[in-house]
Amino acid sequence: MKFVGLQKTSLADFPNKVASVLFTPGCNLRCPFCHNWRIVVDPRPPFLTEEAAFKILEDRKKYVDSVVITGGEPTIHKDIPKFLKKLQEKGFTVKLDTNGLNSKTLKQCLPHLSYVALDVKTSPEKYGNLGAENADELMQTIDILKTEKVDYEFRTTVVPGLVQTADMHRICEIVKGVKNFALQQFVPGDTLDESLKLLKPYSREIIMDYAKIMRTNAENVILRI
Repeated sequence: MKFVGLQKTSLADFPNKVASVLFTPGCNLRCPFCHNWRIVVDPRPPFLTEEAAFKILEDRKKYVDSVVITGGEPTIHKDIPKFLKKLQEKGFTVKLDTNGLNSKTLKQCLPHLSYVALDVKTSPEKYGNLGAENADELMQTIDILKTEKVDYEFRTTVVPGLVQTADMHRICEIVKGVKNFALQQFVPGDTLDESLKLLKPYSREIIMDYAKIMRTNAENVILRI
């Protein structure tokens, strides 16, 4: 495994834990609202080796005993299950962020994870706008997480245009029975698609309306706005 960066301390990436965050290069999507687009489109060295990452994590273990693996998309890397196993064996609590489009790889990762955050970007019918052929793998991942024992959340960043009322109803339908669902505010700025850099985010009122929709099928709705 190789990484494009390591954030030594985060209070926001792992619920109720202080964590270090490792970023993997590359992704199988091209989301227009992505803020990490540089490591997705054109990841450049110097890369952080697996050995160097472990050294940093071990040195900080008295302060941080949890690790978040994010990207990019971690599951495009074939060695990710082995790396997660090593983290687990070293005593770290591990969370994985994923877009869910590699369901088989994700299933191999699950025995080594304490928490999974699955991004449900929009309704399945719109995944072509993100660079995917279809959302079949996402649907499989949703089914897997709802039946496995690992803690998880599904989450949607409410990007105006990409996520509208009809999309929220569709998302609500496909995630029916989900334990935790988070709605996250879209933040304009340094996005992959330049046309979104000045896009006005939804108002709090609109997001609250979306939360009402989601509460019909989710046990717990989290607002990050």
